Amino acid sequence: MAYHYLDYEQLHAFCCAAFRSYGFDGQTSSEITDILLAADLNGTESHGVQRMVRYDYEISCGMVDLKAKPEIVHETPISAVIDAHNGMGQVVSRMAMQLAIDKAKKTGCGMVTVRRSNHYGIAGYYTEMAAKEDLMGICMTNTEAIMVPTYGRQPMIGTNPIALAMPADPVPFSFDCATTVVPRGKFEVFTKRGDPVPLGWGVDENGCDSTDAPRVLANIISKIGGGILPLGGSNELMGSHKGYGLGVICELFCGILAGGMTAERIYKTEDGGSGICHSFIAVDYGIFGDKAQIRKSFSDYLQKLRDSDKAQGCERIYTHGEKETDMRILRREKGVPVNDKTLSELREIEKKLGEYAVPFPAEI
Repeated sequence: MAYHYLDYEQLHAFCCAAFRSYGFDGQTSSEITDILLAADLNGTESHGVQRMVRYDYEISCGMVDLKAKPEIVHETPISAVIDAHNGMGQVVSRMAMQLAIDKAKKTGCGMVTVRRSNHYGIAGYYTEMAAKEDLMGICMTNTEAIMVPTYGRQPMIGTNPIALAMPADPVPFSFDCATTVVPRGKFEVFTKRGDPVPLGWGVDENGCDSTDAPRVLANIISKIGGGILPLGGSNELMGSHKGYGLGVICELFCGILAGGMTAERIYKTEDGGSGICHSFIAVDYGIFGDKAQIRKSFSDYLQKLRDSDKAQGCERIYTHGEKETDMRILRREKGVPVNDKTLSELREIEKKLGEYAVPFPAEI
């Protein structure tokens, strides 16, 4: 499958136009697009513009309530619970992390959970919001049941990413990963490419290894069994129980603490929403001592990792966030890669822009 490199600024303008055509105002459309394309800039195709077709569907069918007003339903000096009322995930999530940041600046720690939300993009965007304020950021979200428990064949847990960002020099530490071997978006990308997924990513309805991406996705959608494996694969020998456990921890911090839904109930709501829940934590690490010294100590440690002995044939050790920093520079200059299928989906969305129509992103 061929890839087309699209100008970032023009792609941003196009996506903004799409969100405006759905009914969001200009500023909100820009903020949603910032989060969406942050994934593409980082090199995370699964969560980037290829998800526009999903947002187009969920907004068009009414799953996302454009008029929703997020509501704080429980609050203490260090915590809050927000009901998103089926609003756009990115909108409530920016609000929630900002609230956590504000609380951390006052009390040292802010913890905010969100219930009745929708897909919110990449978790790392929100943790980096905190890092830019010289705070540690932690973020999680549950998702539709996609992960099968170790030794199981019924999806019971979401892909459930966990992210953490911490200020450091010269590059902040930014970790963001699903607790499954890969997120659902990887299966979507491989399906678009027409390629089999690697062995060990997913299982079929019988719990047997499967490299058939469309089959695994179809089984997830139809709820007939099978799904994506936890980090560590299919058995305890390679650590499957660890990914499984991390996925459950995410359900605790999101669905349970938010008073919302856990993965097996998501997309089965009575009100037509998705029921997705999130968790946002900001920590002023100065509560542990001198901030400058803590930052220096962490920066020094990260540099020791980079400078440590390399394996045979390897030239560089990366710390989390380095590759993404390099990729952002490259893709702003060279363009955002979009595959044929995603390009076709964007062309279909273009037909709906109406008065908000802008030129289609140019290839570089």
